[in-house]
Amino acid sequence: MIFFELKLTVWLNNINMKKLLLGFLLIAEGAFAQTLTLDKVNEMARENYPLIKQKDLIRQTKELTVDNLNKGYLPQFSISGQATYQSEVTMVKIPLPGITIDPLSKDQYRLVADVNQVLYDGGVIKQQKNIQHLNADVEEQKIEVELYKLRERINQFYLSILYIDEQLKQTELVKKDIENGMKKVEAQVQNGVAFKSNLNTLKAELLKAEQRMIELAATRTGLLDVLGLFTNQTFTANSILEKPQVATITEQVIQRPELKFFQTQQQFFDGQTGLIKSRALPKTSLFFQGGYGRPGLNMLENKFAAYYTTGLRFNWSLGWLYTSKQEKELIQVSKRIVTVQQNAFVLTTNTQLKQQQAEIIKMQQLIAKDLQIIDLRVMVKDAAKAQLENAVITANDYLREVNAEDQARQNLLVHQLQLLQAQINYQTILGK
Repeated sequence: MIFFELKLTVWLNNINMKKLLLGFLLIAEGAFAQTLTLDKVNEMARENYPLIKQKDLIRQTKELTVDNLNKGYLPQFSISGQATYQSEVTMVKIPLPGITIDPLSKDQYRLVADVNQVLYDGGVIKQQKNIQHLNADVEEQKIEVELYKLRERINQFYLSILYIDEQLKQTELVKKDIENGMKKVEAQVQNGVAFKSNLNTLKAELLKAEQRMIELAATRTGLLDVLGLFTNQTFTANSILEKPQVATITEQVIQRPELKFFQTQQQFFDGQTGLIKSRALPKTSLFFQGGYGRPGLNMLENKFAAYYTTGLRFNWSLGWLYTSKQEKELIQVSKRIVTVQQNAFVLTTNTQLKQQQAEIIKMQQLIAKDLQIIDLRVMVKDAAKAQLENAVITANDYLREVNAEDQARQNLLVHQLQLLQAQINYQTILGK
């Protein structure tokens, strides 16, 4: 007897330990459930998007190109050589007493090393470096435009999951209403007041609600997997998505990356204009030439000799007189094209903002009506529940009112999601 009591005590303790362990696991699961916000998901998607890596490549290209341009300020070295044979050479045929001048050889050789140091290049190198910086800004801003488009896709997936979460909650409420009706009909069937077919009708409807929850959960998992691909994260069924809090926007100043893209393009064209002006200016440099050949600088000595020359060079190419005007006109045309594109973008954006404003007002009005309809449907359903309990109506009549309330709540969910989507779209279009 003592052994039986001891064994029973151990068995009960094991059950309690299992319950306690299960409780801890459930608490831990809730504690470690991943909570996500729309801003956080957008940030992770941006950091993981392959296009973001191109920005580093653009910066590296800019730095390498600018570094090469800076080397233009360093002394420039060149080596040249030639060997020639001439059909005739200069000869001194005037007889001079006591002096004999040998004629130069017809085969002549020359090896020259040239060192050139820029003193003033008209600002060409400076403008070229400026253009590289401006071009990198244009390319980076182009990527920002593409990355901003990613927000629209992430917003769509995020809001779809939120809608499914609300549908799951609503379906759970429908299940509870059906289960409450089943309890009342079961009592009636046991007392012989109602047919068992009424109970089976409610059971079938409960199974349909459970099917709907399975479908919604599967769709939610698929959408979370898509978000996981965009963000390089692993999301589970326990991941919680917070509903975005959309602040009221009072300022309607467009802050889209496209506007900065147009601005950087204009700055790039201004840089090209500056380069054209720099190329039209004169250039000066120091030079040093050292050579070895036959003849040397003394053309009267027919022998190999070393020599050097040094001095100041001045160069002013006047070819710009033919082309600079047309080049500047081409740049101005390009700037006007960008201005037209910018104006078209601003017009389109303002039109989209007006559409979203109208959508927000419409959804707010529909939601107000939805709430009134739900209040009425709840009262009708409660009355039907009492009638079902008193066997005044059948299970089908009760289910009709339950489904009517569910449909009203589903309409509210759709309109609430559409309102939230319109508000987020408004902010996205505005660039907030």
